[in-house]
Amino acid sequence: HIGITGVLFGGHCFNVAASRLLPFLYLAIATGAALAVIETYPDWRGLFELRSLLLGAKLLMLCAIPWFWAYRVTILALVLTLASVGSHMPRRFRHFSVLEWRNTKAIGDNPALI
Repeated sequence: HIGITGVLFGGHCFNVAASRLLPFLYLAIATGAALAVIETYPDWRGLFELRSLLLGAKLLMLCAIPWFWAYRVTILALVLTLASVGSHMPRRFRHFSVLEWRNTKAIGDNPALI
């Protein structure tokens, strides 16, 4: 997913033809959706954690690119920024659930997560 998104962003920055980049856009969306499924299995409540909400926002932005083609580089830069922030957030934020309004992965819950 990271490599596909990198190729997509670079291609847009260097004005590669849309016909060559659209397959990478669709692959980025598909692999992002697959990651969303993996992230939420086996507990659907994970959909409401900040990490999943950021992933959903990135997917929506990727899906918007065909309609906002003139802004594609800006949109992809935002997607990459959200990806970086989401990947490097401390666990207390990454696993914060807006549904339960608490961190779902407290340090004491699972020693393997420490």
